[in-house]
Amino acid sequence: MALNITDIKRIAHLARIDISEAEAGATLTKLTGILGLIEQMQAVDTTGIVPMSHSQDLVQRLREDVITAINERELFQANAPVLGNGSAEKAVDGGLYLVPKVID
Repeated sequence: MALNITDIKRIAHLARIDISEAEAGATLTKLTGILGLIEQMQAVDTTGIVPMSHSQDLVQRLREDVITAINERELFQANAPVLGNGSAEKAVDGGLYLVPKVID
């Protein structure tokens, strides 16, 4: 794909970048080199080559799957407020907090 200065200025305008003639020329040279490199890579025959997820054959070190946090639900729910209907019962039921109904 061949680019020219007009293309570079149009791209800069779309990106809202103010670019001078000298900068446009330098950018044209760099982009032409990049596009040429892409064309070279596309010309390589890659049939029969298995795609890789990494350039080196690495193995991810994983930590052991052990429980690090303990269940403190009862400790947290001990601080729950009382139901407020005259009883001293906490506003929890089955491990869940009881909240007032706000939607009918």
